[in-house]
Amino acid sequence: MDLSITRADHGARTVVHLGGEIDVYTAPLVREKLDEQITAGRTDIVVDLTDVTFLDSTGLGVLVGRLKLTRTMGGSMCIVGTDDRVLKVFAITGLDKVFEMHDNLASALAADSDEASADQRA
Repeated sequence: MDLSITRADHGARTVVHLGGEIDVYTAPLVREKLDEQITAGRTDIVVDLTDVTFLDSTGLGVLVGRLKLTRTMGGSMCIVGTDDRVLKVFAITGLDKVFEMHDNLASALAADSDEASADQRA
């Protein structure tokens, strides 16, 4: 099982950094770790896939399920990724239009603060 999972809080957002392969064998652990954050009330999540080298349909299903869960709780989930093979999975399935996609963590965190500033101005 080639998977690493770390998390860090950035204000109200939680960054879950995944590395390695997300497949039928490792996806349950990804689900468990994301669910831990969500049930703890951390529903604004950035999933950093920068170091993910492989993502199959099982892993994609976990991400879609957690996206739905965070949205029902008034939160959000965005994806950070740079690996062409991983990004291609999102593009082929059309999920690059469903998830907010970023090419680096700074962009993902800045997008959230831009939205918060816009909400305060409204």
